[in-house]
Amino acid sequence: MKSKRFIPALGAFFVLIALVISGCGSSGVPDGAVATMAGNPISLKSLNHWMFVAAKEQAAQSPGQPVIVPNDPPNFSKCLSTVRAEIPALKKTSDKQLRADCKQLFTTLKAQVMDFLIKAYWYQADAHKMGIKVTDKQVQTALAAAKKGQFSTPAQFQAFLTSTGQTVQDVTYRVRIQQIYTKLLAKHPTTVSNAQIAAYYNSHQSQFGTPELRDLKIVLTKTQAQAAKALSALKSGHSWTQVAKQYSTDPTTKNKGGVLLNVSKGQQDAALSSAAFSATPNKLLGPIKGQFGYYVLEVTKITPAKTRTLAQSSALIKQTLLTQLQTAAQTAVNNHAKQDWLSKTQCKATYAMADCSGYKAPKIATSAVGAGAAGAAGAGTTPAG
Repeated sequence: MKSKRFIPALGAFFVLIALVISGCGSSGVPDGAVATMAGNPISLKSLNHWMFVAAKEQAAQSPGQPVIVPNDPPNFSKCLSTVRAEIPALKKTSDKQLRADCKQLFTTLKAQVMDFLIKAYWYQADAHKMGIKVTDKQVQTALAAAKKGQFSTPAQFQAFLTSTGQTVQDVTYRVRIQQIYTKLLAKHPTTVSNAQIAAYYNSHQSQFGTPELRDLKIVLTKTQAQAAKALSALKSGHSWTQVAKQYSTDPTTKNKGGVLLNVSKGQQDAALSSAAFSATPNKLLGPIKGQFGYYVLEVTKITPAKTRTLAQSSALIKQTLLTQLQTAAQTAVNNHAKQDWLSKTQCKATYAMADCSGYKAPKIATSAVGAGAAGAAGAGTTPAG
């Protein structure tokens, strides 16, 4: 198998089995459902199924993270047993605290799955409203291509289904939603022209090369008289190491012979920078009054600026602009769907989250389980979607 992740979800969205977007319906949530979108129910059975899929992926991606399964609450016995076995640092933590933390992780995972299910409805509803259609033939063609690209044999595909808890119908529907989402994105500009590339290049010149750099030797003193003495000593043949150590107040260069390497224009005190970048190499200058005192300096090396041409930079610029356009398209699709359907999305209080009409986010306490799992696994604790 080339990859255990099959067909990237729409921005990591899991989706439920296919349901037809109908017209209007009751604003209430019927028994056996966790939410409705424009009267179309999301069943508790679908939620539990995708909670199971999400939990399996969570366990695969975050070893040591407590196992969260749909039928674990309200006691969370499976979660507690995993914590006791795999996170030694939490062995002395009370069952009450661990149970509360497991509940918090479960709630987070539940909210993510609800988000996956609801947004799948939103995309289908927007596509229906815009007259966007995806045929069964298009779905099967895309599914076949994806299977061919990621699995060498039918047995490998079947093993993938078993390991992720998905069915062929689940994967097929995910492909359908992906096709719909792609067509929604296509309503927004996602191509980059040569004129846009040139405009970006011209307005971001500093990104496509390196500035002129200069190596310096400096002595910084508090008074002009001390700077004059340092300059005189250098002209008399005393070494920079000796003079800097005797006269300089600059902690960075005092014990390094006054050496400053690879200085770009504007990087240092304005007076020092101005003098250094107008100076002739290997010529002593000073005293020069600056913000922090008086300088004596010498430029020892000049590294000319280098600029990449438009042709050399085009590929990078194109990718940058393409990423910006794709992000903007995704944001536009999601905002449009939310604007059209959030007010029509009703959720039972137990399952309420950000995609539900009238939702207000509760305050979330710090989780001992999450912190322990992060330490044990060496990774973050947000359950994978």
